[in-house]
Amino acid sequence: MKEQATYLAYAGGWRAVRLMPERLAYATFDQIADQLWRGNGPSVRRLEANLSRVLGPVAPDELREVSRDGMRSYMRYWCDAFRLPGWDTARINSFEVRNSERLSDPVASGQGVVAALPHMGNWDHAGAHVSLTISPVNTVAEKLEPEALFRAFVEFRTSLGMRIHGLGDPGVYGALRATLEGGGLVALLADRDLSAKGVDVEFFGETARFPAGPAALAVDTGASLVPVSLFWDGHNVADIRPEIVPPATGDRDERIRVTTQRVADALAVGIAEHPHDWHMLQRLWLADLDPARLAARDASEGTT
Repeated sequence: MKEQATYLAYAGGWRAVRLMPERLAYATFDQIADQLWRGNGPSVRRLEANLSRVLGPVAPDELREVSRDGMRSYMRYWCDAFRLPGWDTARINSFEVRNSERLSDPVASGQGVVAALPHMGNWDHAGAHVSLTISPVNTVAEKLEPEALFRAFVEFRTSLGMRIHGLGDPGVYGALRATLEGGGLVALLADRDLSAKGVDVEFFGETARFPAGPAALAVDTGASLVPVSLFWDGHNVADIRPEIVPPATGDRDERIRVTTQRVADALAVGIAEHPHDWHMLQRLWLADLDPARLAARDASEGTT
């Protein structure tokens, strides 16, 4: 019953927010963001703890101001997500992609391209626009509970032109690899993976764990690997950063490790430029995790 209620709440939200006048919808989500921010609950405190690494030593009032803007950015993403199914092609294409040739050229040449994204800005709007204008976006989605909600998200993103694989489903890596070998486009969130399969990187001066997938796909297929910065500039924007080239020598694991660190460095630049658009409301740095729980997770996944 709880899962059914969760699904109905999201489904009802999708319908209701699309029916609201646009100005009212976004004003309402700003109010929700401000209420959550003033409440200073666990998610807001976690956001501020993460932002404190990005901003460095700042006055408490400045940190609070950035976190308020961060919550507004996060809720704008959700308002966009609820309203996206009702947008026409012109509205979807209001999205701006800077340096778009870094995506389109590898697709046109048949090389394929991996876009490494942070939890930042509006990746759904980006995926819809790029699927219409450059190439269908192939990506992996974390499975949600209840299953009906996950299916709804998959159907929503599929309706925008994206191709979705469920995280942990068999054959996902092979399918993404085949997409790239056919000259396609793969977009993956690249700034958080706390499993034993993740790669430890230095990120804003401390150790975090990032997914190996973007780097591994680039190493295994020769596809172009480009980091992406997503932010709000009066409209949704994606800035495609310069290509990251994996080392030409070394064993596969080392090449993936070095490349993942380069991804972390590139994403850090974009996050530092637009910290209020980074929607990291979860623990990220290993120092913030329970060491015993992390060790147990690593052991259960076969890593010491």
